[in-house]
Amino acid sequence: MIKSMTGYGKGIAELSTGRLTLEIRTLNGKSCDINIKSSLLPKDKELEVRKTLSDALQRGTVDVLLSFEPKAGAAARQIDAALVENYFRQIHAIGCKVGIAMPKEEYLEAILRFPDVFEGGKQETIPEEEWPKVAAALQDALTALDAFRSREGAALYADVTGRVKTILGLYDEVESHEAERLQTVRERILKAAEELQVKLDKERFEQEMIFYLEKLDINEEKVRLRQHCKYFMDTIDGEPCPGKKLGFIIQEMGREINTTGSKANHAEIQKLVVKMKDELEKIREQSMNIL
Repeated sequence: MIKSMTGYGKGIAELSTGRLTLEIRTLNGKSCDINIKSSLLPKDKELEVRKTLSDALQRGTVDVLLSFEPKAGAAARQIDAALVENYFRQIHAIGCKVGIAMPKEEYLEAILRFPDVFEGGKQETIPEEEWPKVAAALQDALTALDAFRSREGAALYADVTGRVKTILGLYDEVESHEAERLQTVRERILKAAEELQVKLDKERFEQEMIFYLEKLDINEEKVRLRQHCKYFMDTIDGEPCPGKKLGFIIQEMGREINTTGSKANHAEIQKLVVKMKDELEKIREQSMNIL
């Protein structure tokens, strides 16, 4: 069964200092474009993570987010006393210089609002000894993501295959207008000749009519379109990642439908061609999200 390129998965690693949450979001893309949005990942592990993601996901735009929630004890932030003293001396000196006198408690209260006077309280990077837990969380996220992609893929499959069957049904309707179409063309030419008072050589007219109607014949387009539809179904049923190939098959289907429209010379057939184009465009939009 096919898979969608859209998905979401999450994994959690319980580290000694807190909880690390790893999230993966994917969207459609021509190649595997991986964006890791976190400074928690050690640089020496980034290539390993990228390869794991690339091997598992194959295609799509991939966003990886790591967030850390420290434990209560580890979350306690320490005050940088030396920095506080430095700020106090500078601010007190400036206050005296400009003639602003404030109680020392107010100076201290203001300085403690500065974010850089606190240190700690966050995970700078993942320690090497805890990496196996993170690697396991990555696999959990990928497993959840794969399940999500499979569910989306099932919905995509039902939609696009149903539309392919609709196109085949519409072409069956085109066939039902074939005899009427050719007779209408013949009558129109005869009427034009009559209005222009042109005397026709019956034998020559029939020969020319055969040549003209051959140009309007859509049997080849009909055969090729049905072959392309069968190839589409065989591909989507037989390959695990058929997205790119389906795009090429859709182009070929479009050519046959367009040629049918250019040869139609019949109002009802033109309407059916428009409906087929509409269905094919929806297939094309959906197939862009098939892995």
